[in-house]
Amino acid sequence: MELSNTDFGSQPPIDAYGDGGFRIDKKRVEGSMYLLPNAGMFPWGVTAIDEVTPGHFVEIAAAIESYDLLLIGTGASLQFPSQQVREHLASIPLHFEVMDTGAACRTYNVLLGEQRRVAAALIAVE
Repeated sequence: MELSNTDFGSQPPIDAYGDGGFRIDKKRVEGSMYLLPNAGMFPWGVTAIDEVTPGHFVEIAAAIESYDLLLIGTGASLQFPSQQVREHLASIPLHFEVMDTGAACRTYNVLLGEQRRVAAALIAVE
């Protein structure tokens, strides 16, 4: 898909990931982060999926009316959050997909290009 001719709407696409951060809307962002429609991008204070607790989703869950799907990027490889985190997200109820961060970034851009309401919580990779 040629991204230069794609209309992403008001949410900026993820231009690149790696080296401990991301490039979003041509700006370098260090560390893990989450992106919410109509709100922007925010630091997400985790470096590995096993650090993630239900408390890491407070702001993300509060914005649930602004998106239909949350993509969770787990770092360099696919790893699932703890059972406690999965049960918490399902109880909100929050629709989410878990994948490695690279796949989550690519999927995020594809869904934006389709004008879908998507949010992402992404663990940075080196």
